[in-house]
Amino acid sequence: MRMKGRATPKGQLSFRFPKFVAEVPQFWQPRFYDFNVYSYTKKKEKLEYMHANPVVRGLVKHPKGWPWSSFPFYAKGEAGLAEIDPVDM
Repeated sequence: MRMKGRATPKGQLSFRFPKFVAEVPQFWQPRFYDFNVYSYTKKKEKLEYMHANPVVRGLVKHPKGWPWSSFPFYAKGEAGLAEIDPVDM
């Protein structure tokens, strides 16, 4: 298959692009969507939401009890199981 003057390397999969957006499979469920977080308020809101998830689900009594949480990092600057890319707050 040739594309814009280039040959497709042997072994590379070739996908046709859909003619209509409706043909594109959705990644997000209808009520969920991605967006960029720019403000301090939104950053704080999203971090608090993520830290509260295991508590809301009844997995732990406090966010510090969830081993994969970034809570210890943001609360005390302590390292956890997952390396954290700090969010300026």
